[in-house]
Amino acid sequence: MKHLTLLLVSIYLFTGCANKLQKEEELFNKPAAFWYKQIIKTVKMGNLDKADEAYTSLSSEHVASPLLKEALLILAQAHKEQEEYIMANFYIDEYTKRFARSKNIEYLKYLKIESNYQSFKKINRDQKLLLDTIASANAYIKKFPSSPYNPLVQTMLTRLYLTEHMLNKNIAALYKKTGKKKAAALYKEKIDNSWLKNTDAIAPKSGFLGSIID
Repeated sequence: MKHLTLLLVSIYLFTGCANKLQKEEELFNKPAAFWYKQIIKTVKMGNLDKADEAYTSLSSEHVASPLLKEALLILAQAHKEQEEYIMANFYIDEYTKRFARSKNIEYLKYLKIESNYQSFKKINRDQKLLLDTIASANAYIKKFPSSPYNPLVQTMLTRLYLTEHMLNKNIAALYKKTGKKKAAALYKEKIDNSWLKNTDAIAPKSGFLGSIID
């Protein structure tokens, strides 16, 4: 009886492993349309990890597929909607590297600025990213003076400047409170030289970066 039980367990485990291997094999070498549908399906379900995996299969198994273009934009937008801006930027950058042309480059540059801008809805984001985004917005306006996205970029830029100004005030106050006089004086100089120095804006007690961006 004992030997029979062990035999049945062994058969069950072997069958289970075989079925698992068969299922895994079935997920290789699929047509591009299969992976694209998987991306759409998993994005609709809100499972972006699975959508990312499907894109990896699509891009590795079908490097020249025209479906890659739309898949990249779909994933960039999906990650933005879930406030996963690092991944959104990854897909924007991938699209730019693969498919950027003179007719769409200004839109792609705009998307990257917008994605970085929206990431500041979360409090105390990277100060360097803030400064880099301000620089990117200024460069965009200069490079594409007739872009239809310029009004949006200019609005974002104004709010980014306001965010920087309020952040500098907070940093100056912190340095002053901790007795770091030189650092506090440096940030006070930045505040005094800012065109926003006479603004009446008051930072909220919490989440001030997100409040300004919104």
